[in-house]
Amino acid sequence: MQYKAFHKLSYGMYLVTSAWEGARAGYVANTVFQVTSAPPQVALSCHKNNDTLQVILKSGVFSISVLKREADVSLIGEFGFMSSSWFDKFAKVNAEVKSTGAPVVTDSCVAWLDCRLVHSLDLGTHQLLIGEVLDSGLLSREEPLTYQWYRDHLKMLAPRNAPTYIDRETLEKEENSPASEASEASATEPSGSGTDPGRAMDASPAPTQEHDPDDDEQYICVVCGYVYRPEDGDPAAGIPPGTPFSDLPEDYRCPICNAGKDYFKPLG
Repeated sequence: MQYKAFHKLSYGMYLVTSAWEGARAGYVANTVFQVTSAPPQVALSCHKNNDTLQVILKSGVFSISVLKREADVSLIGEFGFMSSSWFDKFAKVNAEVKSTGAPVVTDSCVAWLDCRLVHSLDLGTHQLLIGEVLDSGLLSREEPLTYQWYRDHLKMLAPRNAPTYIDRETLEKEENSPASEASEASATEPSGSGTDPGRAMDASPAPTQEHDPDDDEQYICVVCGYVYRPEDGDPAAGIPPGTPFSDLPEDYRCPICNAGKDYFKPLG
C-alpha cells in the first residue's frame, strides 16, 4: 500500500466548535462535506478522544468555520493540537453566537455554517456526525485553506486524532523507497516523453547542493506560537545564544507547550 495515495483526496480545513452548559470546545477538522441539499446537511468525522465530540453529543449543535488560506498558524496550532479540557481555545479569537447557540469563529475564516446534529454513526475510532445547516454566512472572498496547502506550504502535520493521520516515519519510509520514486517519476513524466540515449550519455550529473539554513532564521512553534530566536537560544534547556535551529538536538521541545521540533516552521 502507498499511503501518499491518500494525499490525492481533496479536503478543506475547518474549525468545528460547540458549547454545552457554558463550556466551549473546538478542533481543526479536514473531513467536512455536504451530503444533501434539501434539507442542506453536512457530515464530519470526529475522533472519540476529542473533547469537542462529547460537547456536540450533549448539546446537539455545532458550527463549522471555513479557514482561509492565509489563516493564523497559531490559531491552527491551538485548535488542532491542544485540548479544550485544559486550554481556552477561544481566548484570542472572535466567536459569535448564531442560530443554534454554538460559538462561530470568524477570525481567519471565509465562511461559516451553523448546524443542528441530526444523525451520529459509530465508526470505531471516530464518530460520523451529520448536521442540518440552520444558518450560514460568507466572511471573505479570500481563498479557503486546503489540506494540500496545509501540508505542502505550511509544512504542518495532521494531529494524531485526524481521520487522515499518517505518522511521519511511515511517510518518510515510503518517500525514500525505490518504488515510490519510480511511481512518482512515471506519474509526472508526460506520455511519450522519451530521452535521447546519446544526449543522456553526454549530460553531466546535476550537482547536489546541501541545504544550508540561515543561522539567523527564526522558527515558530505552530502549536502555541513560541518563537525560537537563535540569538537568544534557550538557556532554560541548556541551549546557548547563537545556536541555529538546525543545530538543536532532535529531542528539543518547545518551552511553552512541549511540542517537538516537527511542530516548528520558519517564521519568515
